[in-house]
Amino acid sequence: MELEIVKRAVRGDHQAILSLIEMDEEILYRMAFTYMKNEQDALDVMQDLVYKALKKMQTVKQHEYARTWLVRVLINCCKDHLRKRQPTVSIEEHHLVEWVIYSDMERLLEHLSLSEQQLVYMKYFQQLKNKEIAELNQIPEGTVKSKLHHILKKLRNFAGEKEDWL
Repeated sequence: MELEIVKRAVRGDHQAILSLIEMDEEILYRMAFTYMKNEQDALDVMQDLVYKALKKMQTVKQHEYARTWLVRVLINCCKDHLRKRQPTVSIEEHHLVEWVIYSDMERLLEHLSLSEQQLVYMKYFQQLKNKEIAELNQIPEGTVKSKLHHILKKLRNFAGEKEDWL
């Protein structure tokens, strides 16, 4: 079923493209929210993703990389929005109780660079393989492995310094 949707999406079937995005909507939104740091910008980025997917999905050469392609487009949309963003004054945010753990994790990840955050999200939230991450970032697979190793070490060290984490 999923493979058929992917094939139809790559052929340019708009309904199949929307179905493919809906399958990963929660993960894609979380990634957008992490980059953009607020709901409205994350929704704007998601809208851009849908538009670009509807326009360019047929450029995907291999069906097995369709979902990976969506992630790459989302990341590029986030980067575009961040470049265009006007400086803003942060207003105190109120987090719901169920977001406490997510909030702690988010605070921990904020200490990473954007490229480091991207690797963490691809590996642990998108559950992409190192090879897929390497292809998306156009870097060797060994580089992905070593960067992830250093990022995790950095996160462990930082989390160990804080007593109020989780």
